[in-house]
Amino acid sequence: MDDDVISWSCGTVELAMDGVTHVPDLVAESQSGIVLIDAVTKAGPSAIITEMAAAAGYQYRPLSRPELPAIRLRNAKDLLRYARYSVTLDDRIRVLAALDECGTMTLAECLSGFRTTQPLPAFASMVLQRFIAIDLDDALIGPESTVRRFRG
Repeated sequence: MDDDVISWSCGTVELAMDGVTHVPDLVAESQSGIVLIDAVTKAGPSAIITEMAAAAGYQYRPLSRPELPAIRLRNAKDLLRYARYSVTLDDRIRVLAALDECGTMTLAECLSGFRTTQPLPAFASMVLQRFIAIDLDDALIGPESTVRRFRG
């Protein structure tokens, strides 16, 4: 749910050094390189994991819960449940055309553009596929949330 991230996956990299192995929770690719991310209970990176990641050519970042923005995390959880949902071409074009014409719309207005697919799952899917954008940090997603076309 970060605009800088090009792609991500879970459990796809295994680090190994001196008989120690570790599989990071998340592998995120951005313009600046590949970052291995772990959800941790205590702050501060593990020296051995940091060393293994560097030796393999990766950056390493442990994240503890207090570092995660609570509202963004809740919005991401709400959207991610629809990650495998598919939007029909006619609905996608209709919503994108409306956004091109209006510039921005509220979520409530945007939902009326979905006619052949379920509106909320289709909306979430389009956010996740980066066709449209919504602010994930200021408030929980609601009817008054501003929707705009994604311009990455």
